[in-house]
Amino acid sequence: MKNSRLYVLCFVLFMLCSFTAGNDIKKEVQDTLRTYILKEAAWALTQQPVTITAETSPRSAGGKHDFYSEGDYWWPDPNKPDGPYIQKDGLTNPQNFTAHRLAMIRFSRIIGALASAYKITHDDKYVKQAAKHIKAWFTDTATLMNPDLQYAQAIKGVATGRGIGIIDTIQLMEVVQGILAMEGSAAMDKQTVLGTKAWFSQYLQWLTTHPYGKDEMNAKNNHGTCWVMQVACFARFIHDQKLLAFCSDRYKQILLPTQMAADGSFPLELKRTKPYGYSIFNLDAMATICNILSTANDNLWDYQTTDGRSIKKGIEFLYPYLKDKDKWPYPHDVMHWESWPVAGPALVFGASAYQNNEWLATWEKLDHDPQEAEIIRNLPVRHPLIWLN
Repeated sequence: MKNSRLYVLCFVLFMLCSFTAGNDIKKEVQDTLRTYILKEAAWALTQQPVTITAETSPRSAGGKHDFYSEGDYWWPDPNKPDGPYIQKDGLTNPQNFTAHRLAMIRFSRIIGALASAYKITHDDKYVKQAAKHIKAWFTDTATLMNPDLQYAQAIKGVATGRGIGIIDTIQLMEVVQGILAMEGSAAMDKQTVLGTKAWFSQYLQWLTTHPYGKDEMNAKNNHGTCWVMQVACFARFIHDQKLLAFCSDRYKQILLPTQMAADGSFPLELKRTKPYGYSIFNLDAMATICNILSTANDNLWDYQTTDGRSIKKGIEFLYPYLKDKDKWPYPHDVMHWESWPVAGPALVFGASAYQNNEWLATWEKLDHDPQEAEIIRNLPVRHPLIWLN
């Protein structure tokens, strides 16, 4: 009996210490970002909703409410100007249609900023403004986006859409997380939230049953990781426990064993023409998966394969090169090499999970407000305060 009481006391003390340490890191993150968040939120308060219906492309096979984007690395064939596009891996075609992608990034930025400001101030003005944008995208029949991605990352003369385009909606994750952060406010329009959850329920149905969704789920590199990350985020929003369990199992049984090497690197990303940026992107996505899915009974931060692969090993592998890029021993990226690294989620989530102050200190010194479109597009979490519980 005495030993049992001692065990319980030790456990309680451990939990209290962990809670305190977690709160300390959250406070430090808030202090680091406070000025930036309030400035960005002030901008967001002045913005009117702009959805995909504001602009269309004549090359889209879809309608006004269908999201459309084009494959980044596909270009006109100089030998056949009117023929199908040809691929140049790692080199983005600046003539691609990007209006829908940029509108979604803007939407994500607005909701992330407003939700973060609400977390700091508890001022309902941020919630009321966010509700206008959420309604425009998901429930207003005049401006909403259809809940599928059949026309994403199309290629002229080759495909009207591809499963690979599903990665474009990682921008909706901070919208969902922002709604969760503001949902308890009396100022949040409850019908808009219900309609939004219905939208994501339909989108998840498409993601998990359409051939494009299945193709992306089975992708071997960061695309497969981002499918799990998105599905986990959206499933948590609508409380789909079956999908959450599926994503957790897929992380443990597929993503870690097939994508991570024994040293914590991602060989498939290192083979690309942008090995540094892709390695960061995939690590950020895996860390975000762990942040979304970890529970008291299934803590992915502590999980490791039988041969020792884990998210902690992945962060430990990349961390020296995030702290000092000049030490990177692999080829430089063909584009955007100078723009990486930025303050991504792997470091801040990892610092919180493992109480690692060194990782947090490095995250604090990195750029929290990148301006380059390519970097913003490949940064799945830009407002970490709304993700830290």
